[in-house]
Amino acid sequence: MQELTVKELYTLDETIAKDIFKGVTYPWEVLPKISEFILRLGETLSEEEYDKVGEDVWIAKSAKVFESAYIHGPAIIGRDAEVRHCAFIRGNAIVGEKAVVGNSTELKNVILFNKVQVPHYNYVGDSVLGYKAHMGAGSITSNVKSDKKLVVVKTPKGNIETGMKKFGAMLGDEVEVGCGTVLNPGSVVGSRTNIYPLSCVRGYVPAGSIYKKQGEVVEKME
Repeated sequence: MQELTVKELYTLDETIAKDIFKGVTYPWEVLPKISEFILRLGETLSEEEYDKVGEDVWIAKSAKVFESAYIHGPAIIGRDAEVRHCAFIRGNAIVGEKAVVGNSTELKNVILFNKVQVPHYNYVGDSVLGYKAHMGAGSITSNVKSDKKLVVVKTPKGNIETGMKKFGAMLGDEVEVGCGTVLNPGSVVGSRTNIYPLSCVRGYVPAGSIYKKQGEVVEKME
């Protein structure tokens, strides 16, 4: 389904991880590759721009990382990014330029494009968040099904088998997720879409739309 492809969802020039998407059709295909990709990319980063801190953690000199934040490698924190008080980065994480990882936010196996904001009590796991995507306070990606079965992406044209047990959400560029929202495993949200607060999202949400609740999605008037 064309709408779910990397080409439709993301502006690849807005991430240091651009090359990981080469030869990939759907963005979730990169999830198993993030760790190895960071290790290779990290060794190529300029020592004038990045400090290698601890084991396999590269932090841009212009980034602001609070002392109380915890970062486990492999991880790359991009230029002018901000990692705030008590953020918990568990590894396999790429935080883009001018991105914000906020108070008590937890990341695991993720790519955050440039200017992504996950600023307040968010959990983002096994997910890719596009350029300028924003998650409201308390919104999370649920990355494992309750029955522990493999995640399926549900679309109007049929289901897409992913073969993955852990798969959170793929958010396109400039997606706005309202406070307190749960993005269920296998959620894919098209670019420039708004999700109402306290939503329970599953499957594919078209680009340029407003998700009010399950079964009520309307086109944005721009």
